[in-house]
Amino acid sequence: MPWAVDALRLGRDWVAAPEPATLRARWAALAGAEGAEQEQLFRPSRTRTPAAGAAALPGQRSATAGFADTPGACPEPVRVLRACFDEQWLLPDQRLINTARPELWRVRDEHQLFTVEGPQLLVTAHLPAGRLGRIRPLHRRPGGAEPNLTPGLLPLLGGRYGGWVTPEDVLCWILAAGRPGPRGTYEVPLAADPERWRAGLELGHRLLTVQLRGARGGEPPRLPGGRRPYVRSALPAWPHGLSYDPETETLSLGAGTVSPVPRGAWEYEVNGARVLEAWFAARTAHRAPDAEGLEALGPAEWPQAWTSELLTLVTTLALLADLTPERAAFTTGPQLSAAELRAAGLLPAPRWARRPASVLDHQEEGPGGQFALL
Repeated sequence: MPWAVDALRLGRDWVAAPEPATLRARWAALAGAEGAEQEQLFRPSRTRTPAAGAAALPGQRSATAGFADTPGACPEPVRVLRACFDEQWLLPDQRLINTARPELWRVRDEHQLFTVEGPQLLVTAHLPAGRLGRIRPLHRRPGGAEPNLTPGLLPLLGGRYGGWVTPEDVLCWILAAGRPGPRGTYEVPLAADPERWRAGLELGHRLLTVQLRGARGGEPPRLPGGRRPYVRSALPAWPHGLSYDPETETLSLGAGTVSPVPRGAWEYEVNGARVLEAWFAARTAHRAPDAEGLEALGPAEWPQAWTSELLTLVTTLALLADLTPERAAFTTGPQLSAAELRAAGLLPAPRWARRPASVLDHQEEGPGGQFALL
């Protein structure tokens, strides 16, 4: 996947939140403030201030003049991957985002999948936005028209393995066989044996299905044997604290309880932090004693939607924990050599494949209402 983009840099945490109503309230508060108060709420940076205009993000409607002069209507929040396994919402207004990566917005649609490099390779149907690793889209153009794969790779693999190979097949293989390399990027060996390729595809497909959590019209993940976590004791208006009892497989949110929560879900970590604890902390951040300004705006009561998200997240983490030993034990067997790939013209990837495609399927409004030219 030659084309890679550095992660979005939001510059200010208040432009993202776990639920869209919070973002609309923050927008209204910022738009209703003036002068020094608005400046303080905005939290300006070198590239983004209330007076600075910016182009509308591709596919989004927003004002392009300075926010202080023309805030415009609140744009409809969009779903994003804010942190590992944490899907939140974002205000899609480039005037508020330090580095929004418009090239990613141009290829964001219902066909797209984004991979995020890190200690664990993540795949999401939502645009990654925040403190995450480098982003590699599966497709270079909208509609899945052109895969972000080294030119010639799909025909070579199809001939080698005796069948039609799709871009999503390659992504599934990466999930099964890819491993972090010494230079911070993923290294993906290619199996020489068709049987090992098919075994990797089967494992990778299961990993992909779990990570997508029902996105793109798929089925939400389910635990085997008919088990499923559900609310045993109703959550209070606002739960204080998160704890876990491994004996009863019970997750407590204040006085509310959820079970069964497999131990693997509770202990699932990324970068040394438990995912469930990080998820809960993100939803209580606006109530922290040090929260101030727009970041202190949030729901007064625990939204029902968060409980549903929690149940899906528990299931996702439990399934991934069960798949971790199988993935760790997976081996590719004999591999296609770099010399063979060079002889086939696949290495090195051409320079143009490492850059975004020229995509302009609609007019894009630049700063001050001028149309962008690419």
